[in-house]
Amino acid sequence: MSANPTLFPTPYREVGRRLLRHQEHLARSGTSLREEIETRYLQKWEGDTLFHVLKIRSALLSGMQDFLLQEGLLNLERVQMSLVTDPLAHGVEHLPRIPYRESAYVATHSMIYAKFMACHNPRLRGVFVDSPNLRLELPSDRQRGKYLLDFSQLDVELRRPERVELDAYLDSPEEVAAKLQGELKDALAFFEGMARAGFTRVKAWAGENLSALGVRLDLPEGPFPVFHLDEAPVPKEDAEAWFGKQTESQAFFITGLMRENYDLIYPYLKRDGSRRALRDFTSRQIFNYDLVVKGRLQDGKDTAAFEVMSGALREWLPEAIVARLLDNGVIPEAPRFDARGEIENLEALGGYGPFLHLACRRDEKGRPTFPATFGAGIGIERLLWALLRGPKVRHIEDVTFFGKNPDSAELFLF
Repeated sequence: MSANPTLFPTPYREVGRRLLRHQEHLARSGTSLREEIETRYLQKWEGDTLFHVLKIRSALLSGMQDFLLQEGLLNLERVQMSLVTDPLAHGVEHLPRIPYRESAYVATHSMIYAKFMACHNPRLRGVFVDSPNLRLELPSDRQRGKYLLDFSQLDVELRRPERVELDAYLDSPEEVAAKLQGELKDALAFFEGMARAGFTRVKAWAGENLSALGVRLDLPEGPFPVFHLDEAPVPKEDAEAWFGKQTESQAFFITGLMRENYDLIYPYLKRDGSRRALRDFTSRQIFNYDLVVKGRLQDGKDTAAFEVMSGALREWLPEAIVARLLDNGVIPEAPRFDARGEIENLEALGGYGPFLHLACRRDEKGRPTFPATFGAGIGIERLLWALLRGPKVRHIEDVTFFGKNPDSAELFLF
């Protein structure tokens, strides 16, 4: 009797064939699938290191989430698939597609657009979510360490207290720049508070687990140092490690990395309708920030610093949102609206049409309604790896049950 296809779907047949080929390959190399399961997974699951990591992870997340709740932020549901997701400013192998009801949904790169939409509600101070993230990173020539294909991110977005309208944006650049610098300072203080709350909870709840892993956590008494990317005399990909050597603090910020299309740059739009070239911006005119963390061994020696959180003040004016999407090659042309408010070139915009409807929406007085926000996403596994590297934790997979570093395995079994 043949198998019922509804009980044994076709994709699992292909998985079975791939596993059989993998088992045969292992046998030819002198090992077995059983040995791989035992050594790559079970030994790690049963070991002391992962237990200590999980205790630290639980304390870290508890402290940060308690801080967010105390600050008045509310929890948002996860969005794991939609018609559009974060395009990202770096290459991935491909964007996972999920066919359903004659549409092609995509897996979530990050919940950036979902966070924007939620912040339309004027009663919200902000939102946070344990965001799903599937990013099929390209393999590299070496073990990069910090990347996972499937990872956890604490995603946060807050409404900014005021919004600058277009006329002021165009005609009062010094005043607007000063206001944005103040908002950037407030954003850094907020996310420092969140990180401190997590670190403080770790020291209180999991100090012995830090010691068992051979590391320690020293919180600076003063504010986290803030560095501008332009200050580094090295290529931007080496800036994190370079700045890490310049400071005693285990945590610090780097600002001003030209990156995502939604990260605020200013001054950008011009009164004549043109816009400033992206290559002409200095780091002090790019209002984004990375939180960078380094580990510290029991003897006081530091490990290399790595970015664990990226965030920014966000573009909020319809004209700037559309221009940035065009400049970054995310959409091929600007949306064109007819007299009824419908997008005439909807097909050309791919999945961005509904988002652009809201981004360009205006109230009865002609004022844009898109929320002005700031936010960030902090990678939980990356933060743990940056903080805990030492005699027990060497690779990012050491802080996870299931791994999924793109350079570490041919096939992920769990």
